[in-house]
Amino acid sequence: MTLNALRRVANFYFLVCAILSFTPLSPYSAVSNVLPLVVVIGATMGKEAVEDWRRKKQDIEVNNRKVKVHQGDGVFEHTKWRDLKVGDIVKVEKDEFFPADLILLSSSYEEAICYVETMNLDGETNLKLKQALEATSSLHEDSSFQDFKAVIRCEDPNANLYSFIGNLELGEEQSPLSPQQLLLRDTKLRNTDYIFGAVIFTGHDTKSIQNSTEPPSKRSKIEKRMDKIVYFLFAVLVVLSIIGSIFFGIATREDLENGRMTRWYLRPDETTIYYNPKKATVAAILQFLTALMLYSYLIPISLYVSIEIVKVLQSIFINQDLHMYYEEADKPARARTSNLNEELGQVDTILSDKTGTLTCNSMEFIKCSIAGTSYGHGITEVERALAWRKGSPLAQEVTEVEGQVEEFKEEKPSIKGFNFVDERIMNGNWLNEPRADVIQKFLRLLAICHTAIPEVEEETGRISYEAESPDEAAFVVAARELGFEFYERTQTSISFYELDPVSRKKVERSYKLLNILEFSSSRKRMSVIVRNEEGKLLLLCKGADSVMFERLAKNGQEFAEQTKEHIDEYADAGLRTLVLAYREIDEDEYVEFNEQFTEAKNLVSADREEMIEEVAEKIEKDLILLGATAVEDKLQNGVPECIDKLAQAGIKIWVLTGDKMETAINIGFACSLLRQGMKQIVINSETPENKALEKAGDKTAAAVAFKASVLRQIAEGKQWLTSSNENSEALALIFDGKSLTYALDDDVKDLFLELAIGCASVICCRSSPKQKALVTRLVKTKTGSTTLAIGDGANDVGMLQEADIGVGISGVEGMQAVMSSDIAIAQFRFLERLLLVHGHWCYRRISSMICYFFYKNIAFGFTIFFFEIYASFSGQAVYNDWFLTLYNIFFTSLPVIALGVFDQDVSARLCLKFPLLYQEGIQNVLFSWLRILAWAFNGVLSATIIFFFCITAMQHQAFRKGGEVVGLEILGATMYTCVVWVVNCQMALSITYFTYIQHLFIWGGILLWYIFLMAYGAMDPNISTTAYQVFIEACAPAGSYWLLTLLVLISSLLPYFAYSAIQIRFFPSYHQMIQWIRSDGQADDPEYCHMVRQRSLRPTTVGYTARFEEKSKSSKERAGVH
Repeated sequence: MTLNALRRVANFYFLVCAILSFTPLSPYSAVSNVLPLVVVIGATMGKEAVEDWRRKKQDIEVNNRKVKVHQGDGVFEHTKWRDLKVGDIVKVEKDEFFPADLILLSSSYEEAICYVETMNLDGETNLKLKQALEATSSLHEDSSFQDFKAVIRCEDPNANLYSFIGNLELGEEQSPLSPQQLLLRDTKLRNTDYIFGAVIFTGHDTKSIQNSTEPPSKRSKIEKRMDKIVYFLFAVLVVLSIIGSIFFGIATREDLENGRMTRWYLRPDETTIYYNPKKATVAAILQFLTALMLYSYLIPISLYVSIEIVKVLQSIFINQDLHMYYEEADKPARARTSNLNEELGQVDTILSDKTGTLTCNSMEFIKCSIAGTSYGHGITEVERALAWRKGSPLAQEVTEVEGQVEEFKEEKPSIKGFNFVDERIMNGNWLNEPRADVIQKFLRLLAICHTAIPEVEEETGRISYEAESPDEAAFVVAARELGFEFYERTQTSISFYELDPVSRKKVERSYKLLNILEFSSSRKRMSVIVRNEEGKLLLLCKGADSVMFERLAKNGQEFAEQTKEHIDEYADAGLRTLVLAYREIDEDEYVEFNEQFTEAKNLVSADREEMIEEVAEKIEKDLILLGATAVEDKLQNGVPECIDKLAQAGIKIWVLTGDKMETAINIGFACSLLRQGMKQIVINSETPENKALEKAGDKTAAAVAFKASVLRQIAEGKQWLTSSNENSEALALIFDGKSLTYALDDDVKDLFLELAIGCASVICCRSSPKQKALVTRLVKTKTGSTTLAIGDGANDVGMLQEADIGVGISGVEGMQAVMSSDIAIAQFRFLERLLLVHGHWCYRRISSMICYFFYKNIAFGFTIFFFEIYASFSGQAVYNDWFLTLYNIFFTSLPVIALGVFDQDVSARLCLKFPLLYQEGIQNVLFSWLRILAWAFNGVLSATIIFFFCITAMQHQAFRKGGEVVGLEILGATMYTCVVWVVNCQMALSITYFTYIQHLFIWGGILLWYIFLMAYGAMDPNISTTAYQVFIEACAPAGSYWLLTLLVLISSLLPYFAYSAIQIRFFPSYHQMIQWIRSDGQADDPEYCHMVRQRSLRPTTVGYTARFEEKSKSSKERAGVH
C-alpha cells in the first residue's frame, strides 16, 4: 500500500469523524473537529498546488517559445512551439533549441553538417556531429523550399535516444535515415548559423518526453513500519471503544431494575435513545460510535504532514552541505526525492559501478604496444598500489621511473588526455625504430578511425577535439602529440598532417571517407573504410581484444603473442586496452559490401541493426594486427579513504563493472577492496573445457557445461568460506559476466548469494546493464536489507532504479544516471558524508520523531480513556473542544518538527571519526519494535500518573473559599496543563543538541498554552463554554494548581530519568559512549578512541585500515615465530 493510500485511510477516518461531529453522537463541537482535518488537508493541497503550478509555468514557458516555420512559397514565419505539426519545415538558428524531433534536411555548411549539444538530454557537454542526406543537402536558402515535396517513413514514437529507423523519398530516389540525421527536441544547435529540418514527432511523441518517466516509487523501511504502528493504534482505538461500549451498555441496562432507578440522579426513566435502559444494546452501539470519535486523538493526524515538512527541510540541508559541493564542476549534492532520507542511515550493501564512479572517466593515453614492442614509461596508480603490495624492490623501481617521468613532465606542459612518456617514438624518433612502417600505420589509424570533430581555437590556432567518449578523445590527442594531427572532417573526407618518412617534413594527407561502421556494446569495435591518396581501399578497425584476435588473418598475427602479453600487463596495471588492426580491400569486395550495407541501412524494420551488424561482420575479417593502446582511467580523489570509512561502518561494498577481470581486480587493489594475502574465489567461464565446447559449436552442450562448471566453482567457494570462517579470514569473490548469467538462474541464485554474502568483497566483471539490475534485485529481495546502488552512466539506470536508494554521479558520462537517481552527487567520496553524517542524522531524527509523536498522542489519548472509565464510559470529554483540537496543531507539534530537523546525537566530525556509529542504523536499533513499545508504555505510564494524581488530588479536596470541590472544567484545564508540561519536558530530555529554535518551540509551546487559556477564557461564555474565566478566576489564584502541576511533572518524568540513568551507566549504546568521550574531552585520545572502536558490531574486513591491521597481525605472528 502506498503512503498516499495510507494517508487516505487515516484521512478517511478523520473525515467520517468530522461528518459524525454534526450529529448528537458527537462528544465535541463540529467546528473544533473539522478544523484539524482542514488544516492537514489544506497544507498537503497547498504543497501540491505549488508544485503543480511550478510545472505548469515551465510548460507554458516552453510551449510559447517561437520558431520559424515554412508557410508556403518559400516564406518562413515565427510560430509558437505548441502550434507545430508533423510534416512542417522549420528553420532553427544558432544557439536555439530544437522545438520537436526533426530530420535534418540541410544547414549553413556546404556539407550540410551541424553541431548539436545534447546536454539537456544526457548531460554530455561534447558536441555531436549531425549530417543531412546528400539528396537534401543543397537546400541552403528559404526559397529552396518553394516547391519542396518529400515523404518520410519512419518508426513509431519510442524512448530510444540512440537509434532511429526510417527513409526519405524525394522524387524517385529513396535514401535511408539514421540517428545521424535526427535532431532531438531540447537539444541545442551550436557552431552552425542555421539548419532546415522536417518535423517528425511533436509534444508527447518526442523522444525526450518519452524518456521523462517518473522514477519508481520508493518508500523507506521506517515509513512501512510506521504504517503498521498506525494500524496498531487503530486496533487499540477500536478495542478501547468496544470495551467502553460493553461496560456502558451493562451500566445503562442496570439503571432501571424492576421499576427502581439505580442512578436516580440521571433520570433514566425520562431519557433519550442514547441513555435508554430499555434499549441498552442500541445505546451501547451508539456509544461505540461516540467513543470512536473521542479516542481519535490516539491517531496523530498531523504526523504525515510533519514528516513531510521535516524531510523537505532535511533535503535542503543535504543540498546545501558545502562539504559535498564539487567546486571544479560547480555541482552540489542534490536530493531529488526526500522520501528516502532516513533510509540513507540504514544501508547494508553498496553496489557500485567502476568506470566514472570509482574512477574519473577522464582517460589518459599512457602506454601502447606496436609491432610487439611496448612503449610508454608512465606509472599508474594501480601499479603504485601493486608495488606496495609486492614489497620493496618493485617499489624502488617505481620511485625511480616516477622520478624520470616527473622530470620529463616538468619540461613539457601537461596535455589533457595524454600522459605518455617515451623518447623512442616521441618528437619524430619513431622513424628510427626497427618497425617504423608499422608505427606509421598504427598512428595513422589513431588519426583516422574515430568520429571526433576538430575545433580550431581562434586565439591560439590550436586544435581541440569534441569526441563521443573520453577514450576516443585520448586517441586523437595521442596521434596529434605523436605527429599525426587530424585537423578537418567533411562528409566525405578526413584530413591530417603527418611526418613524411623520406623528407622528414610535415605533409598534408587527405583520405576519402567511405563508410563508418559504428561502435556498439554488442560489436565491441568500430571501423572506418577509407580510400587513401594512392587509391587503395583500407579498412581500419579498433576494438576489444575479445573480438579482435579472432578476426585476424593467418598472416596478420605476426606480433599476436607479444601483444597479448602486453595487453595482460596493461590490464594488470589497471589500464583499458583496445586492439588496432587493418586490412586492404579489393574493389569488387567493396562494391558488393557497399550495396548490402546501403540496403541494410534502408530497411525500416526492427531487425535493421542486426542486418547492419551482419553485413559489417563479413568485411571485418582477415585483419592484420598493428598493436594495442592502453589508457588510464584514474581513481577519483578520496575513493580509497571513502571505501575504508564505509567498510569500518560495516557496509558491504560490491563492484559491478563491464571491464575485464584483470582491470577490475587491480582497481580493487588500488582502492583497498582487495589486499595481498586475501583469498580470492574466482568464478570464471574461461576454462579450457568450456572453450573447447564453444569451439565445437554445440551451443546446448556448452550451456549445460557452463552451468555445471559455475555450480562446481560455487560449491568449492562455499567450502573455502566454511574454512575461512573458522580461521576468521576475509575472502573476495570475483565473478565474470558469462558465469554471472548462469549464477542468476532461479535454481542457482540462492547459492550464489549465500557465497557472496559470506565474502568481504564482491567484484562482478563484464556485467551487462541487465545483470547489474538483476544482482541488485537479488540482494535487495533475498537479504531484506537496504541496498544502495551508485553509478554514473546510462548502463547503470536499471541498477539505480532497482536498489532501495539510487545515487547518480553527475560526471562525464551524461545525466541519465542522475535523472533516474534518488540523490545526485558529483564524486564518489561524498558518499562517506552522505551516509555516515546525513544518513545517520536523518535516520535518528525520523525514528525519534515518530516514537515521540506516538508517545505524546498515547499519553493524551489515555487520559481521555481513563476519565471515560471514571465517568462510566458516558462519552463525556474531560477537555474543552478547542483544547482537544489544538493539542496536535500548536502545543506539541512544533518541538517534534524541530527535533526532526536539528537534533544531532554526535557532531559531523565524530560521525566520521567513529564510522561504527552507523551500525546503529543498519541494525535498526533506534526504531526496533522494542523501542517503539517502550515509548508507547512510557505514554501509558505518563497518562496514568497524570490522571490518577489529578483525580486523587482534586476529587474530594475543597478548592474554593466556600469549600466547593472542583468542577469538570477545572479538572480538565489542570490535567491538560500537566499533559502539555510533561510531553514538552519529555521532548527537552530526549534532545541531545539544543538550538535556540528548540528552546523557542518547547518553552514557547508551554507559554502559548497559558496565553491561549487566558485569551480563550476571556471570550463570551457561548464561545469559550467550559473554559470561561477558568484560568484567571479559578486555576491561577490556586496554589494547589501550580503545586499539582509541578508534582505531576516530576513524577511523570522520574521513570524515564531512572531508566536513562541505569541504561547509560550499565548498558550504554554506541552514540552514548561517543558522547561520553566528547564530554570528557577525550575525543582526540587515540587509546580511548581505540577502546570504543573495539565495540564494533561487525569486524572490518576491507579498506586500508583492515589492510594495515592484517599487516600488523602477520608481522606480530612472524616476530612470535622468530
